[in-house]
Amino acid sequence: MIATLTLNPCLDEYIIVDGLLVDETNRWTKRIQYAGGKAIDVSRAIKEMDGVTTAYGFIGGDTGRRVEILLDEEGVLFSFTPIKRETRTNFIIVDKQTKYQTLIGAPGPRIAKKELDRLCKKLSGIRPNPDMLVIGGSAPPGSPEDIYYRIVMDAKNRGIKTVLDVADNWLTEGIKAKPYMIKPNRHEAEKLLGKDLPDEESVINAARELVYQGIEVVLISRGSEGLIAANKDYTYKVTPPKVKVKSAVGAGDCTVAGFALRLSRNEPLIEACRLGGAMGAAAVMTPGTELCRRADVEKLLNKVTIEEVPPRKR
Repeated sequence: MIATLTLNPCLDEYIIVDGLLVDETNRWTKRIQYAGGKAIDVSRAIKEMDGVTTAYGFIGGDTGRRVEILLDEEGVLFSFTPIKRETRTNFIIVDKQTKYQTLIGAPGPRIAKKELDRLCKKLSGIRPNPDMLVIGGSAPPGSPEDIYYRIVMDAKNRGIKTVLDVADNWLTEGIKAKPYMIKPNRHEAEKLLGKDLPDEESVINAARELVYQGIEVVLISRGSEGLIAANKDYTYKVTPPKVKVKSAVGAGDCTVAGFALRLSRNEPLIEACRLGGAMGAAAVMTPGTELCRRADVEKLLNKVTIEEVPPRKR
């Protein structure tokens, strides 16, 4: 089983307008709601691929109840920790005329110490141990700076592989616990290492440097250029097939889900690259925050290009 942890989940309101006018009344033509949050998306994608997963995290208020209902409708198992304050709502506004997509995000509710303690106790009490714990997204306001470090260390001490897909200071602190896998984008990797990564070679070297620092699997995503994946034995350049893009939202989370499905079963990194690449590509074919569809993933699997990068000459 793959457990996922989203400390700051959300309800995504996907709103379509036919021409967005500034300082004018706008009427939507379509509105769709999705359960949101990076690691929740990972659980949704894993379920779509018939994997076994349970989503953990905080949930509160009527908005939180709506998130639970949406997950239940998708058949995604969850075991959330209730909080006093309301789960946040994000708005994604899509203009049919310009094709522009605008995200208006909320910071999320402030979490009380006793609520955080209850969540940590629940995570420590998961039995049997999950094969992997995927941690994704921002932490709520007021969370301890080392919260991800603590959660990763607790899981590692119980022999659980951890995946950390967070950014900024949350990544800087969390990586000190040496999670099993991380997935920064190029910009996040630059901030993490304190240097520019202007070309492919520099990104490859950055991935290898992070592996050398103690991360077993490092993915650095490069948008439409694909990603670089590295462990101590191999480095791969993964290029997804060209597809018609409807929305890039959730593509990275689907990629992580693909890697988690393969690596949790101790399959080779190259197979994780294949499934992760296909799931990420399939995600951009769907609108809004809808994620990959299994039928699309299966069609794209053999179209993912994977090139092994030879070791650097010394």
